[in-house]
Amino acid sequence: MSTEHFELLPNAAPTATNIREDILASPGFGQYFTDHMAHVRWTLDGDWHGHSVRPYGPLTLDPAAAVLHYAQEIFEGIKAYRHADGSIWTFRPEKNAERFRRSARRLALPELSDADFIGSLKALLSQDHAWVPTPQGEADECSLYLRPFMIASETFLGVRPAQEVDYYVIASPAAAYFKGGIEPVSIWLSEHYKRAAPGGTGFAKCGGNYAASLAAQKEASANGCGQVAFLDAVENQWIEELGGMNLFFVYQDGRIATPRLTDTILEGITRDSVLTLARDEGLTPEERPISIAEWREGAANGEITEVFACGTAAVITPVGELVSDQERIRLAGDNGNPIAKRLRTKLLDLQYGRAEDTHGWLTRLV
Repeated sequence: MSTEHFELLPNAAPTATNIREDILASPGFGQYFTDHMAHVRWTLDGDWHGHSVRPYGPLTLDPAAAVLHYAQEIFEGIKAYRHADGSIWTFRPEKNAERFRRSARRLALPELSDADFIGSLKALLSQDHAWVPTPQGEADECSLYLRPFMIASETFLGVRPAQEVDYYVIASPAAAYFKGGIEPVSIWLSEHYKRAAPGGTGFAKCGGNYAASLAAQKEASANGCGQVAFLDAVENQWIEELGGMNLFFVYQDGRIATPRLTDTILEGITRDSVLTLARDEGLTPEERPISIAEWREGAANGEITEVFACGTAAVITPVGELVSDQERIRLAGDNGNPIAKRLRTKLLDLQYGRAEDTHGWLTRLV
């Protein structure tokens, strides 16, 4: 994936080295941004063109830009990891590119090729590689979070697919998503709000899905929970996903199950990787419907021994309890989440280059 067709427009006032180092020492998540961003433009008569890496800064949009009125936009989340030899890699970017195209089709946006998607990551990192943190030991999960996104930028208030679109990639140094690291989190069960409905945009990574989850997230925070679990919109009994992560259930007989994909569930790259790694570990992966009743009963009788969430930002995080107005669902015993921890270690060791990449999942950026 060549970066030669990306024109470089360097930032004339990059962040001072000492300030950047202070940021990298304690980046948080999504708070600070690198000196540049990648950009490609699409027009109905010109296809994709204007590939560039330019200074990070505010966008200029007409107040009538379609994205502001009809939410025609999509995004991705992916990370860059610095390995021990100083090289910089990313994890399964072709899967992100594939999902980006699925999202684009659902939102009636133009589709971006692997060459442009992965090329934009490489082009941006060719300039901002100093922003990729260096892990200080295996417990340090620092990385550079990359956010590709596409917006309908055409100035037009008619309701139709936009004929002018802009694609960008911005980057933000990141520490662990949950401050507690591997400590179990509490999850709020949303019994009123639904994230997605059949035939909708649930399988696409678009802002509207996340906006729809925020009222439930507000409820979760008010009840001391870090995330929200959503049930299906038809029968109100089937587990779907969290606001930004997929769920897994570990059983005492060696099975590990996750809700099967439908058009209301986002297909997570971490989810797909966990299914493969679980098989490598001798577990039996299952993709099938899982009801809230099964969660409740399995937790009570000990059949379910672990529950964990997974996603690009949070990696793998154990779920300590499911909370609602009516009940608290906790596992019968605390076994220390050995499966979640083992899979988490395997995944991180791959991403940071500490283990052999037998699946061919890593792509070098710099």
